Amino acid sequence: MDGQIDDEELHALLVDDEDVRVVDVRSPSAFRQGHIPGSDNVPFGELTDRIESVADADRVVTVCPEGEASVQAARLIGSFEGFSGRVESLSTGVSGWSYDLETDDGGGDDTEVDGEEAPF
Repeated sequence: MDGQIDDEELHALLVDDEDVRVVDVRSPSAFRQGHIPGSDNVPFGELTDRIESVADADRVVTVCPEGEASVQAARLIGSFEGFSGRVESLSTGVSGWSYDLETDDGGGDDTEVDGEEAPF
């Protein structure tokens, strides 16, 4: 892991259209309720199985509710043998994101059972 990044710095990277991949490790239902625009939802419990999907990125920023689980996610990605980029955690978490969030208006199937998802 290469450290943490705050919401202002991440927002600037996104506005400047920098090559950064935002990986939100919250549950799908939390992600649908509001997420950083352009982010990918890879729930923490699925990260190990799906880590190859982010291995080709030059820079990854992991996101969770408060900035704690994303540190663990960033460490996991950074330790993956196939990953050679920069990986950081959003220090503020989604709860501290000062900018607009995207929401998914539920075009999909809402039959998930929240109790079976990760707590974030």
